[in-house]
Amino acid sequence: MLNTELRYFLAVAASGSLSSASQQLYVAVSAISRQIQKLEGRLGVPLFERHARGMVLTDAGQILENHVRKSMLDMEHAIAAIQGLTAIRRALVRIACTDGMAFDLLPGLLSRFRHQHPGVTFELQVGTAMQVAEWARNGNCDLAFQFSLAPERDVDIVDSWPAPMLLLLQPDHPLTRQPVAMADLRHYPLALPEQGTTIRQLVDLLCRMEGTFLEPVLSANNFATLYMFTLNTPQAISACSHFSVLWRARQDGMQLRSVDSPSLSQRTLQLQAPSGRHRSAALTQFIEFTRQQLDQYGAPD
Repeated sequence: MLNTELRYFLAVAASGSLSSASQQLYVAVSAISRQIQKLEGRLGVPLFERHARGMVLTDAGQILENHVRKSMLDMEHAIAAIQGLTAIRRALVRIACTDGMAFDLLPGLLSRFRHQHPGVTFELQVGTAMQVAEWARNGNCDLAFQFSLAPERDVDIVDSWPAPMLLLLQPDHPLTRQPVAMADLRHYPLALPEQGTTIRQLVDLLCRMEGTFLEPVLSANNFATLYMFTLNTPQAISACSHFSVLWRARQDGMQLRSVDSPSLSQRTLQLQAPSGRHRSAALTQFIEFTRQQLDQYGAPD
């Protein structure tokens, strides 16, 4: 986007001679010389010191070169930003998550993000923790949401937030009015995720530590089933992270209570991405949007 005078000026400044600039630009030496003289006449100062071995920038020439190159860099940044906006308007972002995040967290994030960027489309696949980790490692998704008890290997951890296990209760449940121990759960209908999930691992670990045996009346691999059972069954209890019911629990008036045990606080919500992969403008924007949302709701009420 530079005019002819400035393009020729930069070529001579970079090469140090009219003949070298002529070879680079495929323009006659006389034409380049005329444009340089025209620019110097307009500015009223010499831009080069002419020597037998070449041309050297004067102080004024150095100021002009620095300014022009800075303007070019600013223009490149502006063009990149514009192209990024275009890419965001028409982009597909592939997301993977475990079941607990497909119930409320991801639908809410995707809906809110598309309100700002309606041209972005999403592909969401839900799997077990092992499947989601494998998809992230193999690049079968652009971003993975996963609860984890330890750092995942061979992926980039984009960000993480504490996601302790909490009890999900109806608002009039007796346990909302007293400190909760694991042994208290024996007296109520208990709905838990299936074996192998991080929630179930934490529950089983704490039961072994406290010598308590809990038998759920419902075990399921679908969190929506557990949530609706707890919502509609008198005095029922389920276990989850506050992220799993980030907006829905508040809408339904459901309560979240903690169990007094440090063992339940070691779990995190991780954003995982394939290692070394380029991130599109849309993906970068969605990651930043997710950070803002989860930082805002990063601690349970």
